[in-house]
Amino acid sequence: MQKMDKKEELINYICNGKKELIETLVDEFLFLDDKLQKLKRLPFIKFNPENPYQQKITPAARQYKELLQQYTNVYKILSASVEGDGGRQDSPLRTYYRERTERWNAN
Repeated sequence: MQKMDKKEELINYICNGKKELIETLVDEFLFLDDKLQKLKRLPFIKFNPENPYQQKITPAARQYKELLQQYTNVYKILSASVEGDGGRQDSPLRTYYRERTERWNAN
């Protein structure tokens, strides 16, 4: 049995085999997830070396905020697409999201 990658697993669960309906959203979700992980490694606040009380938000912080909103919106749409269990069963999407959230919170 061939191991299914995360994208295929999410698409199959959400669409019940109707890939054309949701593949774009899953691609966007995974793209945003990757970008957020990369942005998280960058500094979000810049300090004035002469006066550390003067602080400025970096472009990375602004971009992270915008992408996180998009990521959350796509997640909500994908979650709403999941039928059947009413949110009680642990789907691959929920598992993936929870694992990512736990990793982000650990850093």
